Amino acid sequence: MYRSPLTLTLLSVLLSACTPSDPQQKVTAALADGVVLPAYSSWAEADQKLSASSQAFCSGKQDLPQAREAFVAAQSAWAGLQTILVGPMTEGNKAWQVQFWPDKKNLVARQVQTLLKNKPQLTPEDLAKSSVVVQGLTAYEYILYDESIDLTDDQQKKLYCPLITAIGEHQQKLSAEVLADWQAKDGVATEFKQFPNNRYAEAQEALADLLRSQVTAIDVLKKKLGAPLGRQSKGHPQPYQAEAWRSNASLSNIAATLASAERIWHGANQDGLQSLLGSDQDALKKRIDAAYVDTRQRLAALQRPLSELLKEEDSRIRLNEFYDSLNVLHRLHEGELASTLGIQLGFNANDGD
Repeated sequence: MYRSPLTLTLLSVLLSACTPSDPQQKVTAALADGVVLPAYSSWAEADQKLSASSQAFCSGKQDLPQAREAFVAAQSAWAGLQTILVGPMTEGNKAWQVQFWPDKKNLVARQVQTLLKNKPQLTPEDLAKSSVVVQGLTAYEYILYDESIDLTDDQQKKLYCPLITAIGEHQQKLSAEVLADWQAKDGVATEFKQFPNNRYAEAQEALADLLRSQVTAIDVLKKKLGAPLGRQSKGHPQPYQAEAWRSNASLSNIAATLASAERIWHGANQDGLQSLLGSDQDALKKRIDAAYVDTRQRLAALQRPLSELLKEEDSRIRLNEFYDSLNVLHRLHEGELASTLGIQLGFNANDGD
């Protein structure tokens, strides 16, 4: 079949648009489809189950252990999202609406109690107008796990159920909206594949956004471990400064974030950040691989809840060694990897904390 030169040129343009030749564009596109979108989908699915669980628990169709199981799954899905908080999650205080940490002054407990005192017949609309402190998973955890609350008591259950069902609905709505932003035609996923666009002028900007989120997340992990370890308080443990201390999920949340970071590094099919390093950078690639292995092994060896480990000197030594391994991982990404990829990370919002 005869094709004119113009037709062949157009076909060539279309094919080149579908199969990017820019290595950085290949990586951002592969990560968008293979890592980022699946993580946002898992988060939205976990929040959908959380909302259904809150309703089932409050109507007597689910017991407290089942409600806690749904919460832990939603919390873990959110932890896995920490390394890819890009796009709409950086806008409008969305992350704060999901989780309030650090809670240095026990604001969650105090604001939950104040809200329920002022709004005993609380509605989802009331929650939407309230502080982010009471809108997210930290408040949900407080209600399900705090020793001062007995949800087996009918009166207390009746008091707190309007809030947990409202939080469940709020989280489901928020995660569904964010996922829709990613999946829409010309949505955020497309902005990681085709350049220039409204968000990024070129692939390197999108790549920098992903790496910046990665570096920030690992840095925050250091703070989530360092704060309860007392690294900023002359070595005196501060167990109530841990994330998710009530549900004893502090270390499992760190594990979920670390696993997500490693997926960005490797990609779904060895097409992540590491694929941008050539053979002349094999030494750096091996050091980062080894750093991930080291952090995983140190974390796996800890086994028990953070609150228990903080009580023992030997365990605190191992926690500090784990902290040091996180620091190595953080510095490799922030320094050598960013420099090798030609990326200027700029200001880190956590600097100086």
